[in-house]
Amino acid sequence: MTDADTEQGAADAGEALRARIMAQVEQQQDQAEAKAAAEAVAAAEKQAADAAAKAEQEAKDKAAAAKKEAAEEAAKKAEAERLAELAKQYALPTSSYTLSSTFGQAGAYWSSGYHTGLDFAAPTGTLLKAVHTGTITSAGYDGSYGYKTVLTLDDGTEIWYAHQSSISVSVGQQVNTGDVIGRVGATGNVTGAHLHLEVHPGGSTSGIDPLAWLQSMGLSV
Repeated sequence: MTDADTEQGAADAGEALRARIMAQVEQQQDQAEAKAAAEAVAAAEKQAADAAAKAEQEAKDKAAAAKKEAAEEAAKKAEAERLAELAKQYALPTSSYTLSSTFGQAGAYWSSGYHTGLDFAAPTGTLLKAVHTGTITSAGYDGSYGYKTVLTLDDGTEIWYAHQSSISVSVGQQVNTGDVIGRVGATGNVTGAHLHLEVHPGGSTSGIDPLAWLQSMGLSV
């Protein structure tokens, strides 16, 4: 073998090595590019999935909010209708009045230390009406209450009308909503003509706020 042949063989071997190295480099580049492409696809798919999940959740939240709002509106409407129906069945105890003292108001004027009812200031002789259907269970003079009438409703709630100038009903009498039961006066412990109204659920000795009770029956006081 000549020197030329030896040199040629070395050159061929070097070229072959170079070719293998280049092939390996290209293969590694292809693998890196494929990996990057796969990662990009995976990232895009995840982003799309996240966006879809977010959109789905937002749609669910929106639907739930709309359902809740509709339910609340329906409940408000039902409550308004209920109060409207109650208002047809209940009546205010008098008319042309001014509220002068409210329930729970503190003061030395009252023996308990606080006001136990709701006062409707009105001229003497103003008609007093049954707030609801019931039975008259007491009618007469009662010390500091003056002339007082007790109307007991079917559920046992007692409505006390105090300081009347006159009483138009008798014990045991059945009355309907709006029936006249007496007139405003200034009898008993008073400083002026008014109706003192008390509400006693179940005939309890301690009453509740008449204003809140009347409003719960759909009445505007």
